[in-house]
Amino acid sequence: MDLSALKQLGMDDREINLYLALFQLGPSSIRDIASHTGINRGTTYESLKQMAARGLISYAPKGKRRVFRAEDPDKLLLLAEEKKSALEGTIDSLKTNIIPGLHHLKPDFSAGNVRFYEGDDGIETVLKDILATVGQQTDKEYCVFSTKSIRHHLYRPFPNYTLQRIRRKIKVRVIAVGDGGEDAEYSERKWLKTDGPVDASYIAIYPPKVAMISMASENYPVATVLEAPEVARSQQVVFDALWGFL
Repeated sequence: MDLSALKQLGMDDREINLYLALFQLGPSSIRDIASHTGINRGTTYESLKQMAARGLISYAPKGKRRVFRAEDPDKLLLLAEEKKSALEGTIDSLKTNIIPGLHHLKPDFSAGNVRFYEGDDGIETVLKDILATVGQQTDKEYCVFSTKSIRHHLYRPFPNYTLQRIRRKIKVRVIAVGDGGEDAEYSERKWLKTDGPVDASYIAIYPPKVAMISMASENYPVATVLEAPEVARSQQVVFDALWGFL
């Protein structure tokens, strides 16, 4: 029987071991429990006290000693429901109070508004940020400038990115610099012709952020994410104007 889920209720491996022992032994003394589990008596006693305080076990005097017993296992479900209720309250507080309050404390601009990422893991982080940021907006759409030479590198660390975007019904408009690119659901694409090769680059405009991805070397991508509403809006104006001409 796998009892690892009990860790979600705050029980550690020792407490799970003691809890299981009480079901196997029935009402037992500390000495018997310690002997059965191989845990020293002092540690056993302290753990049992903590478990009793959470209502998982109880004890009763028997002569000069205490006898411990496990409570009905349905108590576990009650504890889980209490944790779930507390977590829902925490989530609500984060959404309505704490997170808006922390955002309010942030200066309009600081070094923290610019983030740098490197390698495949970094690019995956940026792509996930695009989905998370746009997914919270009413109009779930973002815009992209993308060159042909970066496309086969971009989704290497996150191959199901497009599938996740589609599942979230997030729209994207792409101005493709150079040939190539595939059509997909919830996407529009226009092409900007060039006379020669263009360095690998990808610019995503998803207000209040702009992400810029390029290649530091042939197989090593780097990214800069700027969180600045004014910059994002100006880039959006440029994108929309060019989109209208194409």
